[in-house]
Amino acid sequence: MRFRFFIFLALSGGLLVRPAGADIVVLVHGYASSANTWEASGISSVLEASGWARGGIVTPTASGTYFVPGPGNRAANKSFSINLPSEAPLLLQAHYLGAALLGIRQQYAEERLILAGHSAGGVVARLVLLGGNPYHVNALITIASPHLGTVRAAQGLDAVDSKPFFCPGPGIDFLKSLFGGDDYRYLKYSRGVLIDLLPASPGSLVFWLNQQAHPDIPYYAVVRQAPFALGDELVPAYSQDMNNVPALHGRVNVQITSAGHGLVPQDGALLADILAKLG
Repeated sequence: MRFRFFIFLALSGGLLVRPAGADIVVLVHGYASSANTWEASGISSVLEASGWARGGIVTPTASGTYFVPGPGNRAANKSFSINLPSEAPLLLQAHYLGAALLGIRQQYAEERLILAGHSAGGVVARLVLLGGNPYHVNALITIASPHLGTVRAAQGLDAVDSKPFFCPGPGIDFLKSLFGGDDYRYLKYSRGVLIDLLPASPGSLVFWLNQQAHPDIPYYAVVRQAPFALGDELVPAYSQDMNNVPALHGRVNVQITSAGHGLVPQDGALLADILAKLG
């Protein structure tokens, strides 16, 4: 698959110019989401108020990688949101993310590059680090990511396969009603990514990923700790903690927050704080 990098300058008013000493944070969304989740959650606004301007939106596709610059694409510190096919298997998403990072690197060759992934986006971000860190990523931050998988993926597969092998209690009819209408059709369309997000076991993607060598860079894991629960409604806390990944044991800084699985404005403040620590 060949990728070309297209730049639309309507929002920037000119050519991209790299300021000295600039840093970039690349925001990677999770399952059933898009680049807009960082804007809709208020995170982009909080980051901008903390000195991280909106650099733009990058959409990698089979025909090319499309970059729409934001008003802050020439700022010293900036964020870029990536549009990925979130219903696709994780390796395919990582392929597209790699194309986006390659395009960013072509425009901003010298900046430090930090990845921040929410939910499944954190696992996709880890995948692009493999093979010797080819995109020269300087740090990884994940938020509520299922690094060891999640039983919710098994429940989703129960619903689409009509085989309640994992959750026989409530019955398949209950699960179909829970994932009804368009949600049920989306689950069927995204069967591959659900398989990838199953709890880690020999032969699974996350099990394989968790055994692979990871680059020697800073790692931060934001772990949800909802009231009266060890984790959030979709991913248990132990799966969100990258220190439980064999290849990363003892190498990860953990930040515990009291929130549900979705992104909230407070995540913007937490990201800004972590980015400041990265210096």
